[in-house]
Amino acid sequence: MDFPFDLNALFTERITVLDNNLSAARRAYGRPDPILQISTVIDELGKASSKAQQLPAPITSAAKLQANKHHLYILKDGEQNGGRGVIVGFLKVGYKKLFLLDQRGAHLETEPLCVLDFYVTETLQRHGYGLELFDFMLKHKRVEPEQMAYDRPSPKFLSFLEKHCDLKNSVPQVNNFVVFTGFFQSRSGTPPSPSTDQGMYGFFCPAEKSPAKKARGRDQTIFTNGKRSGSGGAEGSPLAVRTPRGSPPLSPSASLISTIPFTQCGILPQPGPTPPRRGPRDPLLPAQRQLQGKTHQLSK
Repeated sequence: MDFPFDLNALFTERITVLDNNLSAARRAYGRPDPILQISTVIDELGKASSKAQQLPAPITSAAKLQANKHHLYILKDGEQNGGRGVIVGFLKVGYKKLFLLDQRGAHLETEPLCVLDFYVTETLQRHGYGLELFDFMLKHKRVEPEQMAYDRPSPKFLSFLEKHCDLKNSVPQVNNFVVFTGFFQSRSGTPPSPSTDQGMYGFFCPAEKSPAKKARGRDQTIFTNGKRSGSGGAEGSPLAVRTPRGSPPLSPSASLISTIPFTQCGILPQPGPTPPRRGPRDPLLPAQRQLQGKTHQLSK
């Protein structure tokens, strides 16, 4: 598609990326406003695309590009038309908030990058220009083809995606957008597990970096009445339970750290050593025997 002005002066690169500012080149002194010429190029490309897709009205225009946060990629051949260049085609993409259905019929609210319009001049098709445009966009946006949604793709575009991107199995939707099975696979997965050097208590407080044995001994300690039941770990641990001076000791039910969060994570505290079993009646200590003897003499 040629124009009555120099496209090489208007678009200095082989592929030009336009946003809502329509800025591609600075205006030189004594030259027409480039915005007007760029708008003319966009409007004519939009009309040609709508005609090729048999749409009732163009979906791409300079006014629509200025009103939305879309990106327009324009490919030119600078050697044609007597050195003034011709426009080969364009590709328009943008983010859209969509409500989609996955393979199981579950609803998904997402905002993927979408291909909104794609056109290559009829006389220049099947020469690799469309693939050049599409690959440039993928690198510019750092996205994979299966991660995108496609707005009302034509049969030619669907064949293009199958041939060059191996996108075959689409998931039916209630809107005009087409997504493929890889779209949902790229959004599935489980959250990353905590780092191994984070420690058991890294979920609840800042973790200390310590050797594995020391961390294991600290993590298996239970605190009761402000003291540790074991000897492992430092005394100033952030989980130590302390009682104010002069106040009665806490009851075991109040001072024992609840193990519910740990059992939910598959972590169980290790019990301390079992106290020795006492007989039915412990023998009296010597001091207790003397006190008992004095009490017996007074009672006589």
